[in-house]
Amino acid sequence: MDFIFDAINEWIKKFLIEAIQGNLSGMFDGVNTRVAEIAGEVGKTPEAWNSGVFSIIRSLSQTAVLPIAGLVIAAILSYELISMIIDKNNMHDIDTWMFVKWVFKAGIAIFVINHTFDFIMAIFDVTQNMVQKATGVIDAQANIDITAALASITTELEAMGTGELFGLMMETFLMRFALTVMGVCIMIILYGRMIEIYCMVSLAPIPMATWGNHEQSHMGQNYLKCLFALGFQGFLILICVAIYAVLIQSVAISGDAINSIW
Repeated sequence: MDFIFDAINEWIKKFLIEAIQGNLSGMFDGVNTRVAEIAGEVGKTPEAWNSGVFSIIRSLSQTAVLPIAGLVIAAILSYELISMIIDKNNMHDIDTWMFVKWVFKAGIAIFVINHTFDFIMAIFDVTQNMVQKATGVIDAQANIDITAALASITTELEAMGTGELFGLMMETFLMRFALTVMGVCIMIILYGRMIEIYCMVSLAPIPMATWGNHEQSHMGQNYLKCLFALGFQGFLILICVAIYAVLIQSVAISGDAINSIW
C-alpha cells in the first residue's frame, strides 16, 4: 500500500510544483507592460490621447458651457461697472477714462472666454513638452525577468515536502494576484488622470469668466492651479517610474528566489 501513497504524494507534489511554476511564469509581464506604457501615456496631450473624446468635450464646452460663462461674465461686468460708478463719490467724481478702462477690461474678458479652450490647451502643451523631454532623460527600462531563476527555483521545489509546496503555492498565488492588482492600479491612475483633465477642461469657460472681477477672480486662479497640477502630474509620475526602475535594477533574484521576488 505504501507505493500507492507514494504515487499519490508524488502526483500532488508534481501538481503543486507545476502550479507554482505557472504562478511564477509571466508573473511580472502585466506590470512590465503597464510600466512601459506610462511614459507614452503621460506624454500625450488631451487631444492626442483620444481625439474623439477631445472633440466631444470641446463641442460640449462651446455649446453648453460657454453661454453660461457669457451670463456669468455679463453679471460680473455689470457689477464691476456699478461698483466703479458708486465708488466715485456717488457719481460726483466720474471720469470718462474709467469707462474706457471698463470697456478695455470687458473686451479682454470676453476675448479670454471665447478662446478659453486655446489657452487651456496651451497649458497642457507646455507641461506635456516638459514630460516628453523628461522621457528622453529618464531610463524607464524597469522590466523584471525571472526566467533565468525558474530553473534554480524548480530544483529547490523538488526538494521540498508537500506541505511546504502547498504553502508556497498560496504564497506565489498571492504574489501574482498582488501584481495583477498593481497593473490595474497603474491603468486606473493613467486613465483616471486623463478623464479628470477632460472633465476639468469641459467646464473651463465658467471659472475663466470670473477673471473680470478682482473679488471673484480667486475662482479662476484656483482653477488654473488645478490645471497646472494635472499637467505637472505626468512629470511626477515619470519621476516615480525612474525611481522604480533604479530600484528594480538593483534587485538580483538568486539564492532564496522566492524571498528575492517578494
